Amino acid sequence: MANEDTRATVVDPDPDLPVAIDRDTDLTLDDEYDDVPDLESPAPLAEPRKHKRSGLAEWIIVVVVAISSALLVRAYVLQQFAVEGTSMLNTLHPSDRVLVNKLSYRLHDPRRGDVVVLKRIETNAQERDLIKRVVALPGETIEYHSCQLFINGSLVIEPYLDPQIVSKNRCGADQPAVVVQPKHVFVMGDNRAGSLDSRDSSVGQIAYSNLIGRAFVVMWPFADWQWL
Repeated sequence: MANEDTRATVVDPDPDLPVAIDRDTDLTLDDEYDDVPDLESPAPLAEPRKHKRSGLAEWIIVVVVAISSALLVRAYVLQQFAVEGTSMLNTLHPSDRVLVNKLSYRLHDPRRGDVVVLKRIETNAQERDLIKRVVALPGETIEYHSCQLFINGSLVIEPYLDPQIVSKNRCGADQPAVVVQPKHVFVMGDNRAGSLDSRDSSVGQIAYSNLIGRAFVVMWPFADWQWL
């Protein structure tokens, strides 16, 4: 008797009947089912928005560094000052804004002709900043009379003075001959008749330690812009 075919076969394509599968056939899934999600698996969690937090942190660091740098520059390098009063006419005018180099006198001593901002302690112990011009240096003998400045007995030409401001009848107070002390400077305003400066005992000679820095440019208003 011939051996019977023991393999299960599909005998009817009717969908209501069970489908027989050849036991010798490997079971595989068609490609169209490969991407079917597993409904029982939890949904993947959203990634934390680290990039947003990182960007915010970077901006905070930038702002802090910028503010710190500005404060350091203002404290030790450059500072803007507004001019008040008329003691430096016609070189400087009221409301002019000047830029002051605070490092200048850490690198070298003051020089004659420098326009400087200085600290002055008033009688009520309050500190006030003044802006004047250095006219004499340590060890020099200064004398001023009849609108003329003498250093060690020699006449000094002062091209920065405006002859319409400093004239025969507008010379201001005279200064008898006096020797400038070590580490001090003698300062005067360019408006000699309208300046409270080293000629007055309330100001006197200025110690290096009271020099805030050298004004080197008028930056505002634009009409007054100039190097000093």
